[in-house]
Amino acid sequence: MLNPEEYDLVILGSGEAGKYLAWTLAAQGKRVAVIERKYIGGSCPNIACLPSKNFIHSAKVASYFRRGTEFGVTAADGPIDMAVVRDRKRKMVDGLVAMHLHKYRASGAELVMGRGMFVAPKTIAVILHAGGTRTLRGENVVISTGSRARIDNTLGLKDAQPLTHVEALELDHVPGHLVVLGGGYIGLELAQAMRRLGSRVTIMERNSSVIHREDRDVTDALEELLRDEGIDVYTGTTLDRVEGKSGESVRLFATRGGAEVVIEGTHLLVAGGRVPNTDRIGLEAAGVEIDARGHVKVDERLQTTATGVWAVGDCAGSPYFTHVAFDDFRVVRDNMAGANRVTTGRMVPFCLFTDPEFARVGLSETEAREKGIAYRLAKIPMESVLRARTLSETRGFMKALIAADGDRILGFTTLGVEAGEVMAVVQIAMTCGMPYTGLRDAVLTHPTIAEGLVVLFSAVPDRRLIATL
Repeated sequence: MLNPEEYDLVILGSGEAGKYLAWTLAAQGKRVAVIERKYIGGSCPNIACLPSKNFIHSAKVASYFRRGTEFGVTAADGPIDMAVVRDRKRKMVDGLVAMHLHKYRASGAELVMGRGMFVAPKTIAVILHAGGTRTLRGENVVISTGSRARIDNTLGLKDAQPLTHVEALELDHVPGHLVVLGGGYIGLELAQAMRRLGSRVTIMERNSSVIHREDRDVTDALEELLRDEGIDVYTGTTLDRVEGKSGESVRLFATRGGAEVVIEGTHLLVAGGRVPNTDRIGLEAAGVEIDARGHVKVDERLQTTATGVWAVGDCAGSPYFTHVAFDDFRVVRDNMAGANRVTTGRMVPFCLFTDPEFARVGLSETEAREKGIAYRLAKIPMESVLRARTLSETRGFMKALIAADGDRILGFTTLGVEAGEVMAVVQIAMTCGMPYTGLRDAVLTHPTIAEGLVVLFSAVPDRRLIATL
């Protein structure tokens, strides 16, 4: 605590928002330090977004081998070498870490590797990995500590030493039978990938459907996809207790429709949500409050309850997406410079990287009905998109919600090949306030998946023929 080192900005955690703040302000001549406990660059390049998509792509390639005869290719359908899958992922991660270190050097931001904890307002003590301690104080301090996988207190669950996505991506063997707890984003992506790599897979979801907040046509189509790939899906199933150890043998005792269900497997993956990393970092000493869910309390400008202290990303309760954390960086960057930028009202897109992908931006039908917003619906099957036919990837659909009393696009949903890329086209139109007719009447390249938007928006019902809801 004596004679802390003074900085213009100290950042606890090197995740998406934190690292971009560091690089940007340091390049402007500010004295900046970033304290990182383990993952340089945060979870996205090390253990989450990018590694998982690398893993999923390996599974996609494996699926093509199994479909070889469909494309006139005779190929062996042998076992997967998971060590090679893992090493490809590790090679990518190593390259990303090297890129991050280069950006720190180029910007002049200081990276401090160690465990940080607030010991006073705007003051953080760091137990250095290399030995010793340092105390850093910033004129501004940013909390960017992210989140981690949640493991509930279900009887026997922690004792079973289940996998999270971190350990699953490091496996050097294909699980004999992987049981996935949770039918959300992480659970579905890894379940399909593991199945394609050769594992038997069972999904257990306590809600009535997978990704249960989405429209019923979406959840039905995804469950059909999973079952078509040979994945057992148990929805409306509540876990009661677990016996055994993941990696050897596990037994899950659950309740479904009032009856007991017992599922046995070799490996157990927990994918039932995340919790913010706000414990054991001394927030009390900094005068920083947290909410009932453990997130740092912030206002719409991402300021905490302590003067000069900001919080960004998952730990601040922002939607748990890397692209949202990047926008949090822009909000704090501008506000530190005297602007008044807020997080309220921003348009948040998302994409589930199953194959095919599911992507949405704006309102779903469920949300529109709940809010009493009248809309016109246009919907087409992916087989109406000619590019999808050339790829033999016609599963899924596109749909759009258009204002009942105008031409504004209220929401877009697609389950299909390149869904995330096509969604971005619609999002830009929505951001710019373009009426749906702008996409309907656009000259788009043939044959592309985006060309399907012309087909979709040509199917919007005439508002003169639609009664408001």
